[in-house]
Parts: sequence; structure tokens; C-alpha cells
Amino acid sequence: MSKKRIVVKIGSSSLTNECGEIDQKKLDEHVKAIAGLREANHEVILVSSGAVAAGFPKIGYSSRPVTVKGKQAAAAVGQSLLIQTYIAKFKEFNIIPAQILLTREDFASRERYQNGFATVTELLDRGILPIINENDTVAIEELTFGDNDMLSALVSGFIHADLLIMLTDINGLYNGNPRTNPDAERYDYLEDITEEMLKETDDRGSKVGTGGMKSKLQAAKTSLSLGVSVFIGQGRGKDKLLRILAGEGDGTYISNGSLQPINTKKQWIAIHSETSGKLFIDQGAEEAILYHGGSLLPAGVFKVEGRFNIGDVVEVYGLNGLLGKGEVSCSSEDVNRAINRRNGISDKSIIPSVEVIHRNRWVNVK
Repeated sequence: MSKKRIVVKIGSSSLTNECGEIDQKKLDEHVKAIAGLREANHEVILVSSGAVAAGFPKIGYSSRPVTVKGKQAAAAVGQSLLIQTYIAKFKEFNIIPAQILLTREDFASRERYQNGFATVTELLDRGILPIINENDTVAIEELTFGDNDMLSALVSGFIHADLLIMLTDINGLYNGNPRTNPDAERYDYLEDITEEMLKETDDRGSKVGTGGMKSKLQAAKTSLSLGVSVFIGQGRGKDKLLRILAGEGDGTYISNGSLQPINTKKQWIAIHSETSGKLFIDQGAEEAILYHGGSLLPAGVFKVEGRFNIGDVVEVYGLNGLLGKGEVSCSSEDVNRAINRRNGISDKSIIPSVEVIHRNRWVNVK
């Protein structure tokens, strides 16, 4: 099998016992399975939950805390316990882990996003195992990634993974709740996550985790949009990840060969950037950027809303609604001057002869 880049996401319920403490037997199995992938020459990035679940028994809580300060305090204790345990376990296989803690702001900031990509790439090049978790101790909205489900999807996209493996306590996706409906049938393969599936899915997490099946569906949908295939399900034994990679996993495979990977810069524009304005374009410009791979030129813009500068991201609207987003090569003042001159309004200032949005900095809305 050719070398693959794989993101493995392990949720709290797959790491801890019923008391909320780290289950050493479960952890040993996960470590051996990841080591098996590495021995088969695959690159692995581990997205691991479990910090809050591991920490709350140590600070005197009888069950998982419900307050933000309680969860963040538990995470502060549990994160160190979790990474210490990983370091000790992986040492047996001569694997060096590296801890990376992220928040939503790390994705929203262009500079931090690029730095994160560079760091993970360098670690992989050096043979290090990145272990990524949300920085729960400082997150403004606690656990905003949904038990790391969305975090694993975003990570799999920005490091251009071949597969995202989401290990959970249910063996895949069903057309009903298998715990309450004996007639529920599992989906073995899916090509898409539909809005109807999202509406009909419950998102209650377990007593030691926060991510229910809906958050996993949302994460899978995001991964697919970034060109990454997904597996959601269970696994047992030290070769479980190799079996999943070989298509023999106990769960649901979600893949669509028509979806292509999106480069890191376009991912940031599409998913994480904040927009500073709006451009309204004519039919000719719409056809050029949507169907012919063209850049957006000043001649195609007939209206500007908001104020933006070079390097800002704006939304672009056609005659029938939102078309996409892009990073502008000129300011709103420059575009307005071009519109005024085209409309016969005298303007002697110099108008830059550049694209408004270059095709390499443009993403369609769908």
C-alpha cells in the first residue's frame, strides 16, 4: 500500500473508563494501532480528546463538570496527564510525540494558521507524531470544536490528509438511533452528508465527552468539502487502523472521488476568514470566474459595499446571489474609481491595472 497521510481522531469515550479516568487498556490499544500505521510507513497526526475527562476526577469532581471554569480547570490538569501518558506509551515504539494546542482563533488568524501548517508539516518531515487537542483552558466558548470533531476535520484539510479516521463508541452511521431502534440500518458507504441527515441526527454527547453523532456528521461534511475521505466507527485490536485503511473497518466510509483537495490558502479564505465587504458582478464576470477559471477584473464589478484594503477577503455576488469569496488585490476605493470612470464620472486619479481578485485567491461558495 502506498504511503498515506492519516488523521486519527480519538474521542473521550474511546479513551476513558466510566469514572472518567484514562483507561490504560484502551490507551495501550490505540498506541499500538498508531504505531502499526507508522511501521507501515504512513504519516499519522493524532487528534486526541480526553483532557477534561482525565482531569476532573483529579481535582475533586465526582462527575464531569458543567461550568466553563470547572471544565477549563479540569482540562488544565488533564492535558498534562494525557500527554505524559502518551509520551510514556509511545516511547516503547521509539515514537516522539509533540503536543499542539489550538483554538478557533488559531484558524481565524491568517498568520497563526500559516504557522500552524508549517509547524505540523515540519514535525511530520522530522518523523515526529503531532498530538493535537483544543486548548480548552483558554477557549472563550468552551470546547467550541465539539469534542474535537470539527478540529480533526479542519486539521485533516489543512495538512492535506488522505483519510480522517474518527473512532467513536458506535460502529458507524445509521438511518436511526441503533440504541433505541432495533430496525436502524447502518450506512456502510456514503458519498455525501446531506442537510436532511444533519437535521435528523441527535447531537447529545456521552457523559465523558461532548461530541454527538451530529457533530461528527458536520465534521465529515467539512472534510469532504476539503477533499479528505472519512471513516466513522469502532475498532479493536492493534491492527484496527490498518484494517480501516484497507477498507475493512467496522463503521461507515464517506468518500467522493469528484471532490478535489483545496490548497491551504484557499481553505483559509473559504472557511476561516472574516469578510470586509461585498462585490456585485455582471453575468460575464460570473461566467469567467465560475466556469472558465478566470480572475475577477474591475470591468466586471458594478457595485461595492463596505470598505476593504489590499489583502482583505470579500464576498462576491452574482445576479442570483452569493457566488464565493476571495482575497482582493486592490482597495474598495480603487474599485469604486474604476466603476465611476466606466460610468463617465470624471476621476483623474490613477487606477491600478490589476485583477480585483486573482483566480488563485478565489473560492466558490459550493
